[in-house]
Amino acid sequence: MALGRSAAVVLARRPLGERDRLVTFFTRDFGQVRGVARSARRMTSRFTGALEPFTQGQLVFFDTGQSDLVRVDHFDVIAPFARLRQDLERLGQAAWIVECVTRLTGDRDPNPAVYGQLVRALTSLEQGDAPGTVALAFGVRCIDTLGHRLRIDACVGCGRRAAPTESARIDVEAGGLLCASCSRGASALLRLSAGAVAGLARLRTLAWGEATALPLRGAGSELRTLLETHVARLIGHPTRAGRFLREVGRIKAVPVAR
Repeated sequence: MALGRSAAVVLARRPLGERDRLVTFFTRDFGQVRGVARSARRMTSRFTGALEPFTQGQLVFFDTGQSDLVRVDHFDVIAPFARLRQDLERLGQAAWIVECVTRLTGDRDPNPAVYGQLVRALTSLEQGDAPGTVALAFGVRCIDTLGHRLRIDACVGCGRRAAPTESARIDVEAGGLLCASCSRGASALLRLSAGAVAGLARLRTLAWGEATALPLRGAGSELRTLLETHVARLIGHPTRAGRFLREVGRIKAVPVAR
């Protein structure tokens, strides 16, 4: 029976039987790990309050090698990120970030860079940075890190270089920008303004603190649509958190009666 230790973030949990919980973690050293926390649903459990989604902690587990599930021994909280559950917008953006990690990474496939991006994003949301921009910065960098980067500097069809101030036609299926000639007959193209193209480039290259403070204005909605479309293609369906965020947006848009 192997002993494993790693910093980790709780991605999801659900009841298992009458007393236990099945918990999915994203660990720095092992990638996604799913495990059983025995008696975690009991009031006197040592896991009480520790296995909430988004919580960062130090995970200790035992792996018998006979199942995909490990036995969770300890999860000592480093950062509970409790503020994320107190606001619908922050909750929704955190859920979108976690859903990206859950669906775009695999079991026991370590990726310390994505783990670092996840913790930075949750920390930024906790500290009060603009939730939408934090999610955009995370999504762009996570997708790039995992090898699904969309090309925006040149046409993926013919290689023609794009002008810095040029708007773009993006074909997510083809892998990026298409020039006017190559885009003829293409379906499901997304059009990005020159400002959105520049914003995407800056989200990729700026330091994290600068990226999350970037004033995207109207370009933000264009980039959100692009990211949602790209992630949906990669996982095979739209994100559940995306639907939740759209509903939150509709609620906020309804005038409050006085």
